[in-house]
Amino acid sequence: MNHSLTPRDKGNLPVLGAPPLTRLDAYVAEDGSTVVNGHLLDMGGTRPPNEAILDAVAMFARTLGAPVAATVIDRTAQQVARLRVHPDGSSRTIGEEEDLPPGRERTAAEEEAFPPLARVERIIQHAQREELHAAFVLASALREHLTLRRGAEDELSLEARAIEAYLAYLRGDYMLSTVLALTVARIRCRTDLNRAAPDVARATAAWQRLWDEGQVATRGQELLRMWERLSAAGLLQEPSHHAMAQAVRGRLAQGGRSVPQRSAPAAAALTAGGPGSAAEPVAPEDKPLKPTRRGLRRFTRRAGRSPGPSS
Repeated sequence: MNHSLTPRDKGNLPVLGAPPLTRLDAYVAEDGSTVVNGHLLDMGGTRPPNEAILDAVAMFARTLGAPVAATVIDRTAQQVARLRVHPDGSSRTIGEEEDLPPGRERTAAEEEAFPPLARVERIIQHAQREELHAAFVLASALREHLTLRRGAEDELSLEARAIEAYLAYLRGDYMLSTVLALTVARIRCRTDLNRAAPDVARATAAWQRLWDEGQVATRGQELLRMWERLSAAGLLQEPSHHAMAQAVRGRLAQGGRSVPQRSAPAAAALTAGGPGSAAEPVAPEDKPLKPTRRGLRRFTRRAGRSPGPSS
């Protein structure tokens, strides 16, 4: 997948012939931005995210004429909630054991209805219009749900995280871009070393923009270990990768002083690619989510209580 933010086609709607939806997904970013099935919601001023999500999911339930399941990742509360929403607008939270079985067939049906590629196309369109906040929130939502559903090491999850890292870079959030890109590189080094060099290069490109000396040293040491491992395996084939490995080594030797201008290898890595031990977590940078308890009030609504969209 190319992270240069060039769309492959103009379509970004769900597949029309897909099976009936069984579960939707929603995401609340730390700033309150809210996404349902890959669409950023208009919050109408002071509209609470939970109400916006319940209204959107209830609309799907009314369309289908049947209850709809929804998984909500809420970063404002550091929780994941599983819901049942009925056509009359009523809802309740459920325990994980009550949720629909996660099996591959259901995951495939959900992704056929709202394919990840359609969501990527929407992200690209926002980015091309320089709507970087919207693009970044949509990318975060995609990465969070793919990781929850498929695991952090899944190929789609890794691609979504790489896109998120690239968008963070475009927004000037080099610390977050480095964290995200390093996680991709870390996973790739463990699972598919032969393909890891471009991901380590992207992480290096973001790291070269850091100013905090502590972060430069800590992240740089990890990058250097990755480059050395690739070199020992004979996997540094590109001259630009050799140059980036040497740049990391040289900067650390100089005490981690900041590099104010982007180097040519760093620029090439970002343009071309876009955005430990076995006992360590797969993606230790991810903030853990707690499952919500049943009956959580903010996602519980009685019949007829739906306020509808704000005017």
